[in-house]
Amino acid sequence: MQPCFADAAPIAADVARGVTRLFCRQDLFGFCEVPLPNGRRADIMAIDAKGLLTIVEIKVAKADLVGDCKWLDYLDYCDRFFWAVPPDLAVILDGERYLPGEAGLIVADRYDAAVVRDAAHRPMAPARRKAELLRFARRAARRLATQMDPTLGEGR
Repeated sequence: MQPCFADAAPIAADVARGVTRLFCRQDLFGFCEVPLPNGRRADIMAIDAKGLLTIVEIKVAKADLVGDCKWLDYLDYCDRFFWAVPPDLAVILDGERYLPGEAGLIVADRYDAAVVRDAAHRPMAPARRKAELLRFARRAARRLATQMDPTLGEGR
């Protein structure tokens, strides 16, 4: 499996692991560090059994969370958007000030996670959904193929 946040702080990797465990129990499966067509990179993108896409942005510092002005750029590429934070960051969040109504909140550590606030469901347009589902499937297949043969990604 491709490591999440290989160069990031261990806390971000722990949060990603906890979110992944939560999502598996909810029948959502995804992967980390997913480039989006607009140049952004989702920390986690997951798909459920109905084909709905969820994006999770991980924040491990208050300054990073409150200074993030780009989160709206993710909304066109998912049906639901969550912030995921470690437990110590969750206690300093002040309701709507840092988490506008569209964003859900997940609190996670390396062992587990919990949805503290559900994300608003904002269905993607059908054409966008098709494009994003195909992009998601192809990226997942490419990552699996390069796990079996790491040289497949060479020369691209």
